[in-house]
Amino acid sequence: EEGIRIRSREGQSRVGRGNVAGEPILLALPQTYMNASGGAVADLCEKNEIAPADLCVVFDEVALPLGTLRMRARGSAGGQRGIESVISSLGTSGFPRLRVGIRGARYSREKELADYVLEPFGRGERALFDESVTRGVEALRLWLTHGIEAAMRHANPKPSSPEPEPASG
Repeated sequence: EEGIRIRSREGQSRVGRGNVAGEPILLALPQTYMNASGGAVADLCEKNEIAPADLCVVFDEVALPLGTLRMRARGSAGGQRGIESVISSLGTSGFPRLRVGIRGARYSREKELADYVLEPFGRGERALFDESVTRGVEALRLWLTHGIEAAMRHANPKPSSPEPEPASG
């Protein structure tokens, strides 16, 4: 959406550079296996003098329903091996992350996870995923321009209010 093309290669990543709302950004797509992406991320951060708090890792998450976003300022890996790799390589869990839910109706624990995440979306799922990507892009813009709290308010669903108790009597 910002016209930034991922064209060049730096270390173990393909990268693109540009500006969003006057903020210089570097988009990176590690070319390692996801479970070993931490080295590529750490190398780019070191080479470009990017502090962990100025990094946002965006990744797909089968633990979240398709179309759901979760943005956090920091936190544990939650069993996600790619994030475990980034935490280990950076030596901190203090970096923002945006999780994009991909668990659709066809997901089954009996199926190999790698096979599931590499399958094309099913009928009707693509539109839901595309809508979540659009919301994710806006969350990232808000993170750059207004900070992590504004981005989290946009990305994370608001808890629903409990139904009022019926009046007795």
